Amino acid sequence: MKQVGKIHGPVKPTTFQILLSDLSTERGSYIKVNHDVYGWVLAKIESMKRYLDDFDDEVMLAEARTVGYKRDDNVLIPKTPFKPGEKVYTADKSLIMSILGLRRDKKDSMYIGMLEGHDIPVYLDVKKTIGKHTSVLAKTGAGKSYTVAVLLEELIKNDVAIVIIDPHGEYGSLRIENDDYDAMLKYNIKAASYADKVVEYATNRRVNPNAGKLILPSDFDLIELTEIMPMSLGDRQKSTLYSALRDLEGERYTLKDLMVRVEQEPTQAKWKVMSGLEGLDESGIFEGDPIALEDLVQKGQATIINLLGTEHHIQELVVAKLARMLFDGIRVGKIPEFFFLVEEAHNFCPERGFGDSISSSILRDIASEGRKFGFHLCVVSQRPARVDKNVLSQCNTQIILKVTNPNDLRAISHSIEGFTPGMEKEIRQLSVGHALIVGESVEQPITVDIRVRETKHHTSHVRAMVAEQSSDEDDVGGTFSGEDIVEGSSSSFLRLLKRIFLK
Repeated sequence: MKQVGKIHGPVKPTTFQILLSDLSTERGSYIKVNHDVYGWVLAKIESMKRYLDDFDDEVMLAEARTVGYKRDDNVLIPKTPFKPGEKVYTADKSLIMSILGLRRDKKDSMYIGMLEGHDIPVYLDVKKTIGKHTSVLAKTGAGKSYTVAVLLEELIKNDVAIVIIDPHGEYGSLRIENDDYDAMLKYNIKAASYADKVVEYATNRRVNPNAGKLILPSDFDLIELTEIMPMSLGDRQKSTLYSALRDLEGERYTLKDLMVRVEQEPTQAKWKVMSGLEGLDESGIFEGDPIALEDLVQKGQATIINLLGTEHHIQELVVAKLARMLFDGIRVGKIPEFFFLVEEAHNFCPERGFGDSISSSILRDIASEGRKFGFHLCVVSQRPARVDKNVLSQCNTQIILKVTNPNDLRAISHSIEGFTPGMEKEIRQLSVGHALIVGESVEQPITVDIRVRETKHHTSHVRAMVAEQSSDEDDVGGTFSGEDIVEGSSSSFLRLLKRIFLK
């Protein structure tokens, strides 16, 4: 037990100053103080300043926030202040782990890094962390995607079924071992490859030739079809579409079969419907034999939906249709519980006022109802203010890296119960690769130095390695037919708009 200083100046039960005698003490360190009523109390150093006093003697003062003391498995805050001049000591590992609720048992846990400023590994309970939805939020360059990859590695090791919406093709590198061996030593990590656990499907195989082709079923109902149309339909168009769908009810049909049936309708309203269906058809994601839900969601498998090289309106269509399929499937017990990660979530469930997306509605439904069926949502974004607040507020576990934008900080504060000005200050000051974790998986908010990856971090070089390795393993390289390639090009979409307005 090492003394670092003494309490100095006015003292409150929740905050106090420390006149430091140990100048090696750092911001973020946990310390303990003996209270004359409550015994040992844990506190955290939140800020520091250093100056010369009137006698030119160097002084270092620290501002500390009381974390609490343990009584009957509850963490409580003292109701009376500490004594002025009370000695302050470095907190021992057992007290820190007890008060913060850090796990000692590695079973059913995720090792995500080290407690900031301390040689204490942080293990989070899997069910508590992802059970009631998760969010990973950060400004660009703060380490968001790296943190997400660490979570994915841990979930794969825990045999969790995973589906990843990957707009930038970042997570295929889970197949490649990390070779930064020096960095691994600090976190006691060994290099690993999860190539046998990763399955990848792509919407654009020209850009992602070594992924399987994503083909979705074209069995729509009226509500779903009107939601994913590239334009809104009026009552007459909906009536025309409903008539065609009713005639095909009970049959196995393709999108082209539906288009043929709509064209037979004796009304001018069919032309706008036809234009919308042609737009869906040109996306290429409904051509061929659709992928089965059971192949998408398997225990211990990470299924990547790679959207790199695909126009945004087609990406929205994929997310909307896929999320609806998965939600319907899990509600009837066709697939096991799984983790559904949506990167760039502000594009797929934007806050009102920042545009709209055809995938917004289903993601809101999943956020509000999915947890009771085992549909565990994770939204990832560098613009929290642009994510639908109803979706963000349903995320019970928040992993927050550095954020400085006032609007984004305001959105985060509204989504976290008990958010304090001190937490906002801490988020602003986080180092790259450090995250504040709030939620049921920890009894108190904690700051974690995210561990190094076991797999290679995504770069263009790594992407080439992934492609080469996939080619060697799957032997799917070569020339592709037109049906293997998503067409959804700008010219196709412009032709669609032209048809709509000319009608």
